[in-house]
Amino acid sequence: MTDGELSPTEIEQSNQQIDALPPLRALVDSLDMKARKSLGQNFLFDLNLTRRIARSARPLKGTTIEIGPGPGGLTRAILLEGASDLIAIEKDWRASTVLQSLMAAAGTRLTLVEDDALNCPIWQMGTSPRRVIANLPYNIATTLLIKWLEHASEFASLTLMFQREVALRITARPGDSEYGRLSVLANWKADTEILFDVPASAFVPPPKIISSVIQIVPLAKPRFACKQTYLEDVTRHAFGQRRKMLRASLKRIGGQELLEEVNINPEARPQELEIAEFCALARCLEARERQKQP
Repeated sequence: MTDGELSPTEIEQSNQQIDALPPLRALVDSLDMKARKSLGQNFLFDLNLTRRIARSARPLKGTTIEIGPGPGGLTRAILLEGASDLIAIEKDWRASTVLQSLMAAAGTRLTLVEDDALNCPIWQMGTSPRRVIANLPYNIATTLLIKWLEHASEFASLTLMFQREVALRITARPGDSEYGRLSVLANWKADTEILFDVPASAFVPPPKIISSVIQIVPLAKPRFACKQTYLEDVTRHAFGQRRKMLRASLKRIGGQELLEEVNINPEARPQELEIAEFCALARCLEARERQKQP
């Protein structure tokens, strides 16, 4: 046990205080905190479900980071599953009122950061190993993921909730109908897996879609060498017109010449390419850009 780390006994005592808190739904109703569509909020109150999500990320050593705790349904579960250092980032000012009793029970184990997750360098927060557990606001979920992938090596794992269709895109493999830009970027730097689905009925208010919990475990280094900015550029063009041959969809960044330079069939379509081939295109694009510089 390192300096400042809580002992198992201290965590258990804290958890007893958390268990004694009023039911979350009753607390939210009493404070009239309703989910806001503008913030992409859908609350989870089922402790069995939230603890299942939190358990998927164990062991919760180092710092655990939660995005958008809202009233604290998943936050309670993460603490009850043993997190000793939890940072919760929330832009909705109402959450601080609802979370007061949980923060009192958790003591130093829980820190609330009132900020927009899009502005937070979470890869610098707390101590390693960092784990992210979050029911992400769906309207910014993919933007956050791409940003975090730039710093993937700073995380031990990311256990995240997405719309089912987005989860399928993240975990897809070459040749799958869902294979796309997100698939390439995520699996270039990590192992990805869908853990389980969550029905709409589990949320308040219930969304019109099924959700999935996925786990992303970053690799020590990317599978293939290239810079993410160029890989993003190549995949954005390639999958932006996924039904077209690559010589057409990549025309603005080199088209057929770029493809022939790395021995890729110009008549292929993007969903046919392996991640290694996209990385080869990214390296070639970078080399071309350098040649243009004075």
